[in-house]
Amino acid sequence: MKETLGKIGLWLLSADRRFLGALLGGVFGLLYLIVGFWKTIVFLGFVLLGYSLGRMFEVNEDWRDVIDRIMPNKSRD
Repeated sequence: MKETLGKIGLWLLSADRRFLGALLGGVFGLLYLIVGFWKTIVFLGFVLLGYSLGRMFEVNEDWRDVIDRIMPNKSRD
């Protein structure tokens, strides 16, 4: 299983970016057709949230710093 995932990872890193973009666009296009626009937007929000949380834990970043970066408080200065 790890070997297969490693091969897929290497293929994704070496694949043409236009092809990966078309593949990703196709996946999101199918999501849009199957579940609708707003459900797809909510899904993308959860994906971005998961990515942000994963990145936060990966670099040992405080969650307050992530919130400040996403929604800066201008009146704090």
